Amino acid sequence: MPLSPTFSEKSFGDLPGWEADDHLVAFAAFKRSALHVPSKPYRSGSLGVAYDAFAEAYAEARSVSPTNRPGARAFFERHFAPMLVAAGNDGAGLVTGFYEPEVEASPVRTERFTVPLLSRPADLIDIDGKNRPAGMDPYLAFARETPAGPVEYFDRGEIERGALAGRNLAIAWLADKVDAFFIHVQGAARLTMTDGRLCRVTYAAKSGQRFTGPGRILSETGEIPLEKVTMQSIRAWFKAHPDRVDEILWRNRSYIFFREAPVDDPLLGPIAAAKVPLTPGRSVAVDRLLHTFGTPFYIDAPTLTAFDRKPFRRLMIAQDTGSAITGPARGDLFAGSGDAAGEIAGVVRNAADFYALVPRGLVDGGRR
Repeated sequence: MPLSPTFSEKSFGDLPGWEADDHLVAFAAFKRSALHVPSKPYRSGSLGVAYDAFAEAYAEARSVSPTNRPGARAFFERHFAPMLVAAGNDGAGLVTGFYEPEVEASPVRTERFTVPLLSRPADLIDIDGKNRPAGMDPYLAFARETPAGPVEYFDRGEIERGALAGRNLAIAWLADKVDAFFIHVQGAARLTMTDGRLCRVTYAAKSGQRFTGPGRILSETGEIPLEKVTMQSIRAWFKAHPDRVDEILWRNRSYIFFREAPVDDPLLGPIAAAKVPLTPGRSVAVDRLLHTFGTPFYIDAPTLTAFDRKPFRRLMIAQDTGSAITGPARGDLFAGSGDAAGEIAGVVRNAADFYALVPRGLVDGGRR
């Protein structure tokens, strides 16, 4: 498959701030993917960056690790060629942010902790072209198994009104419905349990319906101006209107189910779609239908200063995806875990240029 015309070749000298970046931290994130792929290769994206073309870079990353920034920079320059990613009809590319919330939780329901995080129900099945009934929404990747065949699964409102009550699916219980919702949005969380344990929940499945963000709803209804929609402003609106929380949240029909996961390294995030732990400030979620996991992306977002008070110009590794992340120049930056990371992620919505680092073997026969 040839490279898509979405890519236009550049030089590393064309990348603003390339020489000043910390390529060593980016290499550590890349190496995590290199160590994973021998057990399960990544699927190639439709833009022509074939997974097989990473073989040489992955092999070197598994066997040798640079000890300094110049060595890491040389690794990426040796194995990859930068390509500007055309954003399409929307003009500039766009970055947003995500993080891993950290909240207090109880292993059992109590008077205070009443909001459950649920595990995957037994009657939730994967759905595709082989078992999709005629007339079912082709978007749905999950369905409910019934004696009459698969049907659309219960949505958020139905589940929160008790559709799954009595099935003993609760992994943990939270005190706040809005906290639970944002854990659904982020797809993972660290839970500080009332019994002293620190554990993690991460995405297991979803009910399947389309995601509708509360920020979009509140903007369209005139509650919050679009330019002021952030996670912080949404939370503030919910706090000021507790009687309308369900009204807004239930308009997002998608519901997320979780599984428990260990916290092996507190400095890293959860294991995400690329099956490696996310690296704060270095892992990015992309459109997995277009791009190939493990691809390095140099992202230039000069108006974004939330990470370190400097224009955001960093080498990131594609290691996650999301239903709202669609398009060739669209990325969701992983900010880390906890409240401080949430403060960063919640305000990220910035124009950005995306440079995909494409394996040199795919560029003019691998010329150097």
